[in-house]
Amino acid sequence: MNYLAHLYLSGDSDEVILGNFIGDFVKGNKYLQYPDQVAYGILLHRNIDSFTDQHPNVKDCMKLIKPGYGRYAGIVTDVFFDHLLAVNWPDYSAVTLRQFAKKAHIVFLSNFGILPYKVKQFLPFLIQHKRFESYAHRENMFQVLEIMSRRTSLPANSKWAMEMLNQEYEQFDALFRSFFAELIDYVESVFSIEIARP
Repeated sequence: MNYLAHLYLSGDSDEVILGNFIGDFVKGNKYLQYPDQVAYGILLHRNIDSFTDQHPNVKDCMKLIKPGYGRYAGIVTDVFFDHLLAVNWPDYSAVTLRQFAKKAHIVFLSNFGILPYKVKQFLPFLIQHKRFESYAHRENMFQVLEIMSRRTSLPANSKWAMEMLNQEYEQFDALFRSFFAELIDYVESVFSIEIARP
């Protein structure tokens, strides 16, 4: 899952939100260097990723994307899923996406000192460009993928990705909804996270 989904699955705890947000940037047992609830969020992040990687719906989405992205299909799937969460946000959250994003920004800035260096580098851009809110607009996914292809090893195949998203939108949406319902249940039952839904 990408950033927005990880944050959504963190519940109300600022520390868990922070840990889940930085999870990709804390390797091995370095999570032990963080406060207990931040460390819990980092471990939650890892378990969400494991659950996601093994889910058949996610694998079906990746098959659709694999012709254009090969082994990077999972990254594009994560981006598409954040879009589908954002565009369907009222179905999942009792607060608006704007309110949710503003709270997350406050959490990040209030704990800026303990953020990993790479997160400190991209956080101003993320906040300035309202990245979480931008996911709700399908046309913005092209820009997200373009930026990722310039800054990471993701193939520069954004136009093809958008064509696939548009062509198979209903299928992506159905697979996401079914998968995400199971992921919410998993997080709530196994990690005792309470997610405020409508």
